[in-house]
Amino acid sequence: MKHTYHIQGMTCNGCRNHVEQTLSKVKGVTNASVNLEKEEATIEMESHIAIETFQKALKEDSDSYSIHKPGEHHHKDDSASAKAKKEKQTDNGTGTFYCPMHCEGDKTYDKPGDCPVCGMDLVKEQNLSATTSEQWTCPMHPEIVKDEAGACPICGMDLVPMEPDLSAEEKTYNKLIKKFWIAVAFTFPIFLIAMSEMIPNNPLYDIMEQKWWNWIQFGLSIPVVFYATWMFFERAYRSIKTWNLNMFTLIGIGAGVAWLFSVFGMLFPDFFPEQFKTESGAVHVYFEAATVILTLVLMGQVLEARAHSKTNSAVKELLKLAPNKAVRVVDGNEEEVSIDQIEKGDILRVKPGDKIPVDGKITEGETTVDESMISGEPIPVNKATDDKVSSGTINGNQSFLMEAEKVGSDTLLSQIIHMVNDASRSRAPIQKLADTVSGYFVPVVVIIAVITFIVWAIWGPEPAYVYALVNAIAVLIIACPCALGLATPMSVMVGVGKGAQNGVLIKNAEALEKMDKVDTLIVDKTGTIIEGKPTVEKIGAFGSRFSESEILYFIASLNSSSEHPLAEATVKYGKEQKTEISKTKNFSAVTGKGVEGTVDGKKLDLGNAKMMEYANAKLSPEMETEAQSFQKQGKTVSYLSIDGEVSGYVVIGDKIKETSAKAIKELQDKGIEVIMLTGDNHDTAQAVASVLNLADFKAGMLPENKLDEVKKLQEQGKVVAMAGDGINDAPALAKSDVGIAMGTGTDVAIESAMITLVKGDLHGIVKARNLSHKVMRNIKQNLFFALIYNTLGVPIAAGVLFPFFGILLSPMIAALAMSFSSVSVIVNALRLKTKSIN
Repeated sequence: MKHTYHIQGMTCNGCRNHVEQTLSKVKGVTNASVNLEKEEATIEMESHIAIETFQKALKEDSDSYSIHKPGEHHHKDDSASAKAKKEKQTDNGTGTFYCPMHCEGDKTYDKPGDCPVCGMDLVKEQNLSATTSEQWTCPMHPEIVKDEAGACPICGMDLVPMEPDLSAEEKTYNKLIKKFWIAVAFTFPIFLIAMSEMIPNNPLYDIMEQKWWNWIQFGLSIPVVFYATWMFFERAYRSIKTWNLNMFTLIGIGAGVAWLFSVFGMLFPDFFPEQFKTESGAVHVYFEAATVILTLVLMGQVLEARAHSKTNSAVKELLKLAPNKAVRVVDGNEEEVSIDQIEKGDILRVKPGDKIPVDGKITEGETTVDESMISGEPIPVNKATDDKVSSGTINGNQSFLMEAEKVGSDTLLSQIIHMVNDASRSRAPIQKLADTVSGYFVPVVVIIAVITFIVWAIWGPEPAYVYALVNAIAVLIIACPCALGLATPMSVMVGVGKGAQNGVLIKNAEALEKMDKVDTLIVDKTGTIIEGKPTVEKIGAFGSRFSESEILYFIASLNSSSEHPLAEATVKYGKEQKTEISKTKNFSAVTGKGVEGTVDGKKLDLGNAKMMEYANAKLSPEMETEAQSFQKQGKTVSYLSIDGEVSGYVVIGDKIKETSAKAIKELQDKGIEVIMLTGDNHDTAQAVASVLNLADFKAGMLPENKLDEVKKLQEQGKVVAMAGDGINDAPALAKSDVGIAMGTGTDVAIESAMITLVKGDLHGIVKARNLSHKVMRNIKQNLFFALIYNTLGVPIAAGVLFPFFGILLSPMIAALAMSFSSVSVIVNALRLKTKSIN
């Protein structure tokens, strides 16, 4: 018996796992599966279980979650869920903190601290808030803080810009480095005292007996254990308490056992057999092992903190693009305002060399704009009146006026940063391998450590128990589950940032992984292969009923209500020809076919042959022949019917993008089959396909036809990517394995896609493919290293080489190796920054 229920209150994968486990424990449940996105739980049970039973189980565990039948609503939980989602969506103020290993999916925290699952320091998400606001203060009266420059109201001195607070990463690093040097200061003398035992006739023993030196080591170890590295023991305790076993569990057990054994040995030496004692009768102590291990682990944390700050350097570079101020023009007067004060519709002046403050269009002047920081293309782009400009790009050597169209979080720069942050926190499917291994890792290592102790205690050489203890500690210390956990997210974070700097925006890590497996690419024609800047080349009339100028009048008037690029081209052409444009009534768009409406009381239908069929307007063979003469040249022909009679046509031309042919060739060389699907007619499609050497194309495709084509290819076992830019591409983009939207296209298409190309040309797909391949290879390198390191390191620490080569691994060397294993994974991920994806 299977039932589906609605779950409320979940905000992350950690919540999903928690709810799933709670429901699975209910007596009589054979299987429970929870879907976070749909907020649904599918529960299989031996016999019917009342919903109240599940409600009670969730309530006893937490008040955060509720379960009810589909269609029912629980007002309290709806509010809580909505509030949680709203907070998540609007949290763009002080930044959010998340676990670099994404232990709880995309869950974030308001304050810095430790991850409750793996114990690692939380990382701060980079956002625009810190860069778009600047405050000023008085050097004599720091309590004076203003949002703009001016004079101090107390002493009259000029206010100066406030130094920005240290980032969360810098604060974490500074805190760790301070503790590290304290640990080194106290660990070094402990190490010297312990190593002096290797000197014949140890001179230290002439000063005082060994047992007193042990007490000195104990005293020196207290600041190391209880201050500098106490956080490791706190994390270890929390991990055992919550049973989220992790790296700190092993460190806490290993170093803790060594330190406690030493203390116990000092206080109760008679408790231990002779093999644990020295010639003087004092018990062997391991304060140097414990403190050196903890100090080396702390050094690893310091190096990780420094390396982490470099993994999101791409976002930091994007943040630098955001200007703080802008020049607003009001009634002919210019005023400098904060970016936060700009509103939609404001007229702004952008001076030579300035960063463009928000998204908008040029209203006066012309210039060149450096868009390389967003599109990845180094050549400046010429801009004139009515051309779009984006925030963060840099103006050339001409001043211009622009109208603000998108401000704040709606700008392209803000959306890019938001998308990069979201993608960096997403989990790639390949990470399931690391998650599965990590789930069993710590318990298995603890068992191996116990077995190591037993084996050495029974079969090891004298002093057997000393060997047993030391090797068991080495096993605990050398194991590094965090290297596995960091293998995937570090590469994803660096890779996503690398893509953003090259105009390839990745929505989530799954897209990166799937893109590497794509073997079939479907591309739309308009706005994808061709430039998407159509121009009217001819207006034609059939018969003598209407003149060409009248045909243009009807076409421009009807299209004035449409936002389609072809419609905009005809309206623009009509205005250039000084054609009057009248208001259209009863306007509607027929997806994939054309538009219809009423102008001057006449019923108009404009579009392709299918639109004429839809309007019951018959095309004669002569009309089709005349249209084909243009279509065979790659032009688009739209027919106009007036009151059910085909009366004229418009010929629209659009150039093939310069990069299209080269990009398609590169993709084909990589073994990817490229198929063009277009709503245009066969002759036009064939003309474009022949120029691009495309063997496979289909014309006259409606949105549902494109969707069916994607389904058909997927049923054949193909991994399909779909590239498009229009509303009619959205269904196929959503259905494909990897949807690729042109950044120059519609918001609907971009929302439906997994990858967005800022510049909007096919070369971006080549970049996306290269990026995907390099990231996946980097992830596999990291996983291989982490798995091999642990597979070889644990047995070596256990002493498997001793019978053959007499080699044993010191716990201190094990600690050093463990610390560098995580750092090496991060450093390898950082190599992606140097890779070219062009």
